[in-house]
Amino acid sequence: MDKKGIAVVAVGGNSLIKDNNRKTIADQYDAGAESMHHIADMIEAGWDVVVTHGNGPQVGFILRRSELSAHELHDVPLDYCGADSQGAIGYMFVRALTNEFKNRKMTKQAAAVVTQTIVDVNDTAFQSPTKPIGSFMEEAEAKRREKEDGWVVVEDAGRGWRRVVASPKPVDIVEKDAIKALLDAGIVVVGVGGGGIPVIRQADGDLLGVEAVIDKDFGSSLLASMIGADLFVISTAVEQVAINFNKPDQKWLKQITLAEAKEFAAAGHFAKGSMLPKIEAIIKFLENGGKKALITNPENIGRALKGETGTWITLE
Repeated sequence: MDKKGIAVVAVGGNSLIKDNNRKTIADQYDAGAESMHHIADMIEAGWDVVVTHGNGPQVGFILRRSELSAHELHDVPLDYCGADSQGAIGYMFVRALTNEFKNRKMTKQAAAVVTQTIVDVNDTAFQSPTKPIGSFMEEAEAKRREKEDGWVVVEDAGRGWRRVVASPKPVDIVEKDAIKALLDAGIVVVGVGGGGIPVIRQADGDLLGVEAVIDKDFGSSLLASMIGADLFVISTAVEQVAINFNKPDQKWLKQITLAEAKEFAAAGHFAKGSMLPKIEAIIKFLENGGKKALITNPENIGRALKGETGTWITLE
């Protein structure tokens, strides 16, 4: 088996939920195991892999359970929701990978690392929270939580009121050295779930969890840079990236340069809530010393690595 290098593979949290009728833990495990099957192909081909993942739907479920049980139990703070989801999804992925290695007779191990990501307390995102979380509320309940708990709440297009929190940019990953040490020992790592649990470093150096969410692609990009990854893969719902998406002149992109990625992003080709953060995360990775990145869906990772599909973003 030829060594290919280090790859960070970011898997979307939504990829664990195939449709609204398949949301149970068993359903999520099956969906995650499918993605891990394709990532195991990469590992078998010689890549040293860190798997990162989203957790948006899962954090939503944890918050909803907390809301429904509020008459009996304490609230779950948002940073702990992130930790809970990291543990559960990490367990799913590690179990699925361990089973893959056994079935392929590979002498590999996988480990999940609960990961904290440092954000800047002065990040402007804290002054203007925009990321909706939790359930819809009546106005009276929203105003009560605003007054009693210091929540920022907004009315959402006539559908009700919701809490919004900050989405600051990640600046450091606390467990980066531990992740690299595991990689160097030949262990496949699952980490930086949901972009990492957001923490700030206080004046005395202590870490403190904050009520925020981090974009998982930005967190994954930062980790990829910090551990010197050779490849950054974003596994998403589409086989390739397109410009002029859903228009008559739509064009699928097989390979683009860093300069072209910036140009297309500036021209508004990528949707803010979906493809744009992925492209921006890849731009950041390439600007910070990375050489190549790939966007494709899980089932096509193998073909994409052979150059048959996917969208490659390279320096030149």
